[in-house]
Parts: sequence; structure tokens; C-alpha cells
Amino acid sequence: MASEYSSLAHALTEALVDLAWFIDRADDEQMDLDDAVTALEGMAAALKHLSGDQRRDLLVVLGGMTEAEADPARREFLEAFPQDFGLVDE
Repeated sequence: MASEYSSLAHALTEALVDLAWFIDRADDEQMDLDDAVTALEGMAAALKHLSGDQRRDLLVVLGGMTEAEADPARREFLEAFPQDFGLVDE
């Protein structure tokens, strides 16, 4: 993770993705499954309220994060993030 961010959008996108990654990867001992689903659904619902410009900005940051990611599992998570969180049309 970068120590300085180019924008607030970049910093918040990294934080959101890190939180979603943690929740997605948490096992039953770390987090209740129902709570995890509720949290991820809440994120997706909030992201649906972004304006078109905000959505594009988020997708640009996610694209850069995906390109820079060396961990194959996290890269796959990042590639699926826009679809999984309703940022792009199916």
C-alpha cells in the first residue's frame, strides 16, 4: 500500500477494498458469516449511489490497483470487485 495517495478518492478506495478483502477472506472464527454478508451488501448498496463521475474515478483507481497487485488471489478479487459491487452493468 502506498504511503501517500494522489487523491482522497484513491485513499478511500484502498481503504474500502482492504476492508472488503478482509471481510471476504474472514473465516467463521474471525467474523460471523451473516455479519460479513450484511457488511458487504451494505458496501455494495452505498456504492450504487455514486454519481457517474464518482463511479468512473473509483474504477480508474481500482484498475491501477489491479495492475499493481502481485498477489494472484487479491488480483482476482480486484478484477471481480466492480462487478461484485455493482459498479458496472452486467
